[in-house]
Amino acid sequence: MAQHLEIERKFLVKALPRGWKGRSHSKIAQGYLPCGGTGVSVRLRTKDAKHVLTVKAGRGRRRVEEEIDIKSKSFEALWPLTKGARVTKTRYEIPLSKQTIDLDIYHGKLRGLTIAEVEFDSERASHDFKPPSWFDREVTADQNYANECLARGRRRPR
Repeated sequence: MAQHLEIERKFLVKALPRGWKGRSHSKIAQGYLPCGGTGVSVRLRTKDAKHVLTVKAGRGRRRVEEEIDIKSKSFEALWPLTKGARVTKTRYEIPLSKQTIDLDIYHGKLRGLTIAEVEFDSERASHDFKPPSWFDREVTADQNYANECLARGRRRPR
């Protein structure tokens, strides 16, 4: 099986875009399994009644990512292992030219945090991307904004 390479950039949001409330959205709960500082992240996610186990390796713009659909029973058995390492958010899909921006509005202890993520087909497309005016600074390489760090409360966003 070939590995999937994720190419993504993340930005803080200074102002919500026009019409964001009317866009397609999903409630997401995700939790992280303990991995002991291996550089590999194992995440459980529930979104729209779908359950996924995701393994990611690497940091920054390019990471290896593998998603595996799992049954509800497996999700429920593993979910308690993520206690203390969870985030909840609402994700809105915002179209922009050839891209779709995932606008994540966090809840709970991260209330007030809003991040925009954009995935790309190539490094070149990632490099050539011009962020819209409602984006704030880029946080792709800032581990303070990695979902796993946010979920574990290791670092507080600046």
